[in-house]
Amino acid sequence: MGEVVHEIAPVWNSESRVLILGTMPSPKSRERGFFYMHTQNRFWRVLPAVFGEILSTKNNDTDRDKAIRERKEFLLKHNIALWDVLSSCDIDGASDASIKNAIPNDFTEIFSKSKIRRVFCTGKTAFSLWQKHCAPLYEERFSITSVCLHSTSPANAAWSVDRLVAEYRAIRAM
Repeated sequence: MGEVVHEIAPVWNSESRVLILGTMPSPKSRERGFFYMHTQNRFWRVLPAVFGEILSTKNNDTDRDKAIRERKEFLLKHNIALWDVLSSCDIDGASDASIKNAIPNDFTEIFSKSKIRRVFCTGKTAFSLWQKHCAPLYEERFSITSVCLHSTSPANAAWSVDRLVAEYRAIRAM
């Protein structure tokens, strides 16, 4: 277990309407420099499917910059912001269950300079950390509501891609 400091910048702009939050990027995502980039994570299959799209690049694409650029363009086109609840924590690999000494990100600028009014957390740990560290600071102040979605991690094998897509359609309604 070691301390991990979040180094991936959030994706958002003034037109963002929803914010999707994970907990902390996995080691593979940190290595590749963007969110949900582990080859087995289903996030980049699920979210585009919600909008009837397929990304042309894969999570393990050799042209990493193209893959990241395509994902950012997709998010902004659909007014979606993407970041993580935590700015740092002690964590064992990618195990959310091992998180200790959690320090949350500061969301003030994003909420004050965008149209975000709904936060979607990708998994129970992200949602729990949001509720504990962030909801008291931001939800009333910025009229934010939060929703817990199931994780797209391969560890959540009980949920198929189709089932995740159906649940993640709540994002599209915003």
